[in-house]
Amino acid sequence: MIKLLQHSFVRFLLVGVFNTLVGLGTSFLLFNLLDLGYWPATFLGNTIGAIVSYVLNKKFTFRSEVSVKNSWWKFMLVILCCYGVSYGVSNWLGQVVLRMLPHVKPVWVHNAAILVGSGLYTISNYFGHKYFTFRSRTAGSPMTN
Repeated sequence: MIKLLQHSFVRFLLVGVFNTLVGLGTSFLLFNLLDLGYWPATFLGNTIGAIVSYVLNKKFTFRSEVSVKNSWWKFMLVILCCYGVSYGVSNWLGQVVLRMLPHVKPVWVHNAAILVGSGLYTISNYFGHKYFTFRSRTAGSPMTN
């Protein structure tokens, strides 16, 4: 298990489990209990998750020494791009499903779209943060982590 933690992707997935409990849990609560729409619920859930994610990924996942000043704006850019693309694609797929299967309850399709968006978001975030936000440059090596 200790050897597994040497890989940044494994650490990213562990942070992702916790981050999912926070962000996705918040999205589902906002969507289902407070009756917020798809976009406000996923945006607020992901915003809360992003704050937790930044701290844990900077310190634990990528063990980055890049300053907050130089990494926070990159982190937010990656988050916003991944959010827009991931949840936009999953929402579009949900709309396609609703047109093809009009008898399916929209709330089920929207919940499925939130799950699909979360998966796409996780994968795209890892690569965005690894190669853009928290990448470190050292002498003799263009990228570490």
